[in-house]
Amino acid sequence: MERTLNNKAWFLVLPVLVLVAFSAIIPLMTVVNYSVQDTFGNNQFFWAGLDWFEDVLGSDRFWNALGRNLIFSAIILAIEVPLGIYIALNMPKKGWGVPVCLVLMALPLLIPWNVVGTIWQVFGRVDIGLLGRTLTALGIDYNYVQDPLDAWVTIIVMDVWHWTSLVVLLCYAGLVSIPDAYYQAAKIDGASRWSVFRFIQLPKMGRVLLIAVLLRFMDSFMIYTEPFVVTGGGPGNETTFLSIDLVKMAIGQFDVGPAAAMSLVYFLIVLSLSWVFYTVMTNQGQETGK
Repeated sequence: MERTLNNKAWFLVLPVLVLVAFSAIIPLMTVVNYSVQDTFGNNQFFWAGLDWFEDVLGSDRFWNALGRNLIFSAIILAIEVPLGIYIALNMPKKGWGVPVCLVLMALPLLIPWNVVGTIWQVFGRVDIGLLGRTLTALGIDYNYVQDPLDAWVTIIVMDVWHWTSLVVLLCYAGLVSIPDAYYQAAKIDGASRWSVFRFIQLPKMGRVLLIAVLLRFMDSFMIYTEPFVVTGGGPGNETTFLSIDLVKMAIGQFDVGPAAAMSLVYFLIVLSLSWVFYTVMTNQGQETGK
């Protein structure tokens, strides 16, 4: 019997395509247009070719900001992924403690990014903040406004507090999906807790860990609101990431051409690194499954 294809179903997808075009494709094409032109005001544009891309890629300002982004993302992943796995492993799997722990874990994720930045901005102040005053009372010279190390520690701890819950919830979802038969077989074989984690729990969490790493990498690499509210990119330029530098260039200096070129380079870097993460972790997961 011959099957009849109903192409009218594509009309159901048409509204989504229109929304994507207006929210993503058209703005992207506008940025591409600005990145190859120069303007002297009055909406008069002149062809600049790849000059802005050469300026961006040849500037120390761009590479320094990119280096700070990479360092921050590496630190965040090194802390949040192991910490999230550890917390998920120790959360209860049955009983009244399950909903309580899940609600507590979800609470930080419900707070808007600008509110998180404001909370930690006040929390770390040495005059009125609980953290700042406590550390000062203990004799620790802490001032995230003036000391670069203190500023880095503050935004790292802030991000860990805000986003570790996401890793925890994803890992917990992977753990509770493991059938009890695996644990019973491991108990009969006399497997240690490390062996259970290494050969049962970790492989079963492989997919959710891939999602967690990708989400946390992309979000940490594109972070803007929290460090901007807390430090404003300072002291100096010590916490000026690419996103903050891009806003300063586009809005503060109104260098539309260089900002558009930087945003496209930024986008390609995020896309490329995310693809590398996905490819490597997927291949490792397939090898482990074998």
